[in-house]
Amino acid sequence: MKRILFVLCFGVLMTGFLLGTSASAQEGIARGIVFNDQNNNGVRDAHEKGLRGVGVSNGTVVVQTDGEGKYELPVQGEETCLFVIKPTNWTPPLNDSNLMRFHYFHKPKGSQGLKVAGLPPSGDLPDSVDFPLIRRIEPTRFKVLMLGDPQTTNSTEVSYYARDVLAELVGTDAAFGVTLGDIVNDRPLMFEDNVAAVATVGVPWHHVIGNHDRNYDAQDYDSYDDTYNRVVGPSHYSFNWGGVHFIVLNNVHSLGKYDYEGKLTQAQLDFVKHDLAVVPDKQLIVLMMHIPLNETRNREEVFRLIEKRPYTFSISAHNHNTKHRFFEQAQGWQGTKPHHHFVSPTSCGSWWMGVPDEVGIPHAMMVDGVPNGYMIATFDGNQYSLEFKAARFPAEYQMNILAPNEIPLTESATTEVVVNVFVGSHHSQVEMRVGEKDEWRPMQQFTGHDPFFQQLKELEATHSLPGKKLPDPARTEHLWKASLPESLTTGAHLIRVRTVDMFGHQYQASRSVFVR
Repeated sequence: MKRILFVLCFGVLMTGFLLGTSASAQEGIARGIVFNDQNNNGVRDAHEKGLRGVGVSNGTVVVQTDGEGKYELPVQGEETCLFVIKPTNWTPPLNDSNLMRFHYFHKPKGSQGLKVAGLPPSGDLPDSVDFPLIRRIEPTRFKVLMLGDPQTTNSTEVSYYARDVLAELVGTDAAFGVTLGDIVNDRPLMFEDNVAAVATVGVPWHHVIGNHDRNYDAQDYDSYDDTYNRVVGPSHYSFNWGGVHFIVLNNVHSLGKYDYEGKLTQAQLDFVKHDLAVVPDKQLIVLMMHIPLNETRNREEVFRLIEKRPYTFSISAHNHNTKHRFFEQAQGWQGTKPHHHFVSPTSCGSWWMGVPDEVGIPHAMMVDGVPNGYMIATFDGNQYSLEFKAARFPAEYQMNILAPNEIPLTESATTEVVVNVFVGSHHSQVEMRVGEKDEWRPMQQFTGHDPFFQQLKELEATHSLPGKKLPDPARTEHLWKASLPESLTTGAHLIRVRTVDMFGHQYQASRSVFVR
């Protein structure tokens, strides 16, 4: 309650201050109304009322609309993005690409010197920047599609993305989807094609900006995002859906034309602070970004903003492998329980590399032995769970059992079985049994290279294979191992593995080996 009163008072004081300034300063004030667009025409008609208590931001400050739906915000610098913070049970209008239109870019002269168009000149600030919202009831239990790094370079790779990943999502029961950055691969001209392909899924979509989504023709830091902003929308913002508060962050901090680091600007930190000031503690806060938090320089400043809240979760992509991170005091987190950050698998896997399959799509296995795919997040009140889905594989395909096809009888007791549980963590329970008479035995988690991915690299080294060569393997933590039992006889034996993840999801897999 104290936080809510503070922000409301801040908004009143800010309004009073602005109204007391000179006429010349008034030119830097944005005014408008957030209204109930009952006929969904995007225009405020005479009978359509303003909505009270809706957050509106200039990317730094957040104010709440008054009883008539009105707001006032300062417009700062050469470029300001004004946006409404979508409340639960309301939605902004969608464009033809299923992107929510909840923002207005004020850049009087537009983007300069870009070969691929950025923001057009906005001219003078309109007398009223209004935001329509449409009433839509949202359930408190819902699913969200989380896709990391499509990273498409050309139309061929957009086709891979569309046929390999997006086609199976058509008809999804998810409330919306999110791309976790690197929509394109240093090719801003491909934004339109990529976004159009995603629109075929048929649900609203949000995007996070990645390091490969910048326009390198930009002459200044503030313009790197301009093509992304024109096609997709703001680089950071927040919204509510089904009682969950989502915050989209841009932690790609440009250091030069190509160089960057993981870091949030002060404006974003201020925005998160002001934004969360009116979000009740009982709500789940979900941070969505491209670069993982452990690679974000000022992550502890982010921690200070969320660590007193009981319900938080964050997700990123960028690494082209999967990782769970549980931040504790040793990593600068001061909350009462660890903060869970998940590094999502990528839609492009290993950058669309590897041998093409029977329909011409590269297998693109990631460097930790995980197939390319995406995550399905389920939210229920302030609780969440995650499930991995490998592209064009059954939903049950959650692990790979790795063992020799043939094993000499004298070596069976010393032969290890390795299991790659694609999104396993140290909270996962992994057990193995061989045959019907064997008991379920726990497997030991270890860090290493995925044996199957290593075999693929060896094949590349010894054979002339089609497709782009895979990158080198990376060490991963989601591997488990156990030795075969001593009592095996010659013949075929069925290895079974079962696992239970941190959310209680249970999966099983099996494979045969021959003892000679």
